[in-house]
Amino acid sequence: MNSPLWRPSAEKIASTNLTAFTRLLKDRMGLALEDYRALHRFSVENMEAFWAAVWEFCGVVAPYRGGPVLLHGTRMPGARFFPEAHLNFAENLLRRRDDGAAIIFRAEDKVARSLTWRELYAAAARMAAALRRAGVKPGDRCAGFMPNAPEAVIAMLGTAAIGAVWTSCSPDFGAQGVLDRFGQVEPKILFACDGYYYNGKWISTLERMAAVAEKLPSVERVVLFSIGGAAPAATGPTAATAVRDAVRWEDFLAPDAPGDIGFEHLPFAHPLYILYSSGTTGAPKCIVHSAGGTLLKHLEEQRLQCDIKRDDRVFYFTTCGWMMWNWLVSALASEATLVLYDGSPFAPNANVLFDFADDAGITFFGTSAKYIDALANQKLEPKNTHDLSTIRAIASTGSPLAPESFDYVYRSIKEDVCLASIAGGTDIVGCFVGGNPNSPVWRGEIQGPMLGMSVDVFSDAGESLPDGKGELVCTRPFPSMPAGFWKDHDGARYRAAYFERFPDVWCHGDFVAWTEHGGIVIYGRSDATLNPGGVRIGTAEIYRQVEAFEEVEEALCIGQQWQRDTRIILFVRMRPGATLGQDLIGRIRKRVRESCSPRHVPAKVIAVADIPRTKSGKITELAVRDVVEGRPVKNKEALANPEALDLFAGLAELQQP
Repeated sequence: MNSPLWRPSAEKIASTNLTAFTRLLKDRMGLALEDYRALHRFSVENMEAFWAAVWEFCGVVAPYRGGPVLLHGTRMPGARFFPEAHLNFAENLLRRRDDGAAIIFRAEDKVARSLTWRELYAAAARMAAALRRAGVKPGDRCAGFMPNAPEAVIAMLGTAAIGAVWTSCSPDFGAQGVLDRFGQVEPKILFACDGYYYNGKWISTLERMAAVAEKLPSVERVVLFSIGGAAPAATGPTAATAVRDAVRWEDFLAPDAPGDIGFEHLPFAHPLYILYSSGTTGAPKCIVHSAGGTLLKHLEEQRLQCDIKRDDRVFYFTTCGWMMWNWLVSALASEATLVLYDGSPFAPNANVLFDFADDAGITFFGTSAKYIDALANQKLEPKNTHDLSTIRAIASTGSPLAPESFDYVYRSIKEDVCLASIAGGTDIVGCFVGGNPNSPVWRGEIQGPMLGMSVDVFSDAGESLPDGKGELVCTRPFPSMPAGFWKDHDGARYRAAYFERFPDVWCHGDFVAWTEHGGIVIYGRSDATLNPGGVRIGTAEIYRQVEAFEEVEEALCIGQQWQRDTRIILFVRMRPGATLGQDLIGRIRKRVRESCSPRHVPAKVIAVADIPRTKSGKITELAVRDVVEGRPVKNKEALANPEALDLFAGLAELQQP
C-alpha cells in the first residue's frame, strides 16, 4: 500500500497533547523535534529529562518529588525512578470534585447508572474510612471478585487512598481460578458481587463466592454488593448465610460520613496493584506494580499517545481480570469520564456498544481485535447506522489486529479516526508499542514504539534486527517495570521471567518485525502462553482440571492460530483401556469452564498416543505448537522422545472449525 489509511490533518496535529508536550520540551530545553521518531529517540536517549517532563506536563500530584529522576539507570532490572518522591495514586485520580460525570455505567441493557466527580470522591472517602476502621494498613491486600461496575472503581480507590494493595479477578472465573490467585497474596478484605449479567442472563456468583471465602483464611470481611437492575440483591438473607463473614456494601460504609480523604503519601515504588501472569508452568505469578510507575506510565500513554483530555469520555471493553481495566481506570487522572460496560458486547444485539458510544458521547473507544473481527464477520455497518461523531480514536489490543480488520474499521465504522493497535501486557501494566495522534496509520501496522520505551527486535543470538522477524525486547528501563513478584524475595523468578534469555534486556515473548514506516507488526506469542481473544491463559491451569479425570493420563495444550485469533487445542493421552468419547469431552469442557473460566475451554480435544517431553521429563508445548503451525522444531536433541512429534503433524481435526 502506497498511502496510509488515515493521516491527521494539520489542524488536528496542532491541537493534540503530544504537540503541546513537544512545545514544552522546546521551551524548556530548546529542542526542535521535527517528528514522532525524533521525539521517541529523545525519550529513550534522555530518560531522566523525558520522564521529568512527563511528570510536569501531566501535573502529577505529589507533596514531594525531590532528588534525582533516576538511580542506577543502566541496571535492568534494578533501576529506580524518582527514588525520593512520595505520592498517592488515588489522590491523582480524584483531583476533580465537581458535578460533571466521572463514571457512566451500563450492564448490557439491564442497568444504567452514573456518578459525578463529587459523588465518586465521597464514595471513595467513605470506602477509605471503612477500610481503615476494618484494620487495613498500608501494604495489606484488598481483593475484588467483581464485574466492571462503579463499585470496583470505588473499592480500588479506597484501597489505594490508604496505601493498601488492590488485586482483582472477573466474576466468570471458577472458584479454583480465584483461589490460585488470591490464595497467594492473602487479602484481608474481599469485595464481591452476588452475580452479573451475561448475554441477557443473570449468573449468580454466591456459590463460588462462598467456596472462595471458605478457603481464604486471611479474609476477615467479605463485602457484598448487587450490580442492580432486576438482579437478586446481595443484601438479602441468602447472601448473608451463604458467605462467611459477609457484610452488605451499604452496611460496611454506613458508619462513615463523606469527608476529606487523608491520603497516605508513600514512596514512588510502593505497591499499588497485584496482577497475575497466565500460569503457564504452575500457579499464576503475582506481579506487583508500583503506584508511581503505574501512574506515570498511564499518564504518558493516555495523555500523549491517546490524546485523552479533560471531559473526554473514555471506554474500553474489559473485565476486572484484565490489565486493561487497571489502564482504563487511570483515565480519571486526566479528568476524563470513565465509560464502563459489563456483560456481552453482543447483548441484546451487536449494536449495543455503538448505541452506548452515541448515548454516552464516547471519544476514545477501546476494544479487542477479536471483537472487531467478529463485527466484520457479521457484516455490521455502524458507519451507516450510528452517528459516532464524538469518537476520535479507536484502540485495539489483546491480539494482533489483522490488515483486513484495519480495512473494516475505516470502511464500516468511521473514516476519520486514529486506529491505534496497541500491545504490551500484564507484565508492565501498559504498552511497549502503540499509536499516536500525530502520525499516519498504515494498514496492518502498529504505529510504533511508545515514548520512553527503548523497543527493539532481536535475533535468537541477541542481535538487533533492522529487518526480519524476531523477539520484541526493551533495552532500557522504564517506570512501570514490575516492583517484583509477590514473595520472590531475591528476585530470581522475576529475573528468570524477563531477563534470562538476553541479559540486562527485557524479552517480552512476542514475535515481531519492524516495517518500512517505523511501525511494528506482531505475529503472535513466541512462548507457550495461550492467547484466545487476547486473554492470556496458562496451560497449567487447564492441566490441573483435565488430569483430574481418571481416564486421562496426561494433557498438553497449545494455542493454534485460527481465523485471525488463537483457539485452544487440548491433546490428551488416555490411560490404558480408556477412550476419548463425546461424553468425556463434554465433561472436560464443563469442568474447565466451571473451575477456570469460559475462556479456558478448549476448542478441540484430541487423543494422542504419546506426548513429547524433554530429557528432564517436562512436556514441550512449544515444539508441538511449531509442528501444528508447520514451523521447524528447534532443539530436537533436547527431547527424550522426538518421534512423538510426528503424531501432531497434519491432523485433519486441526484443519476444521
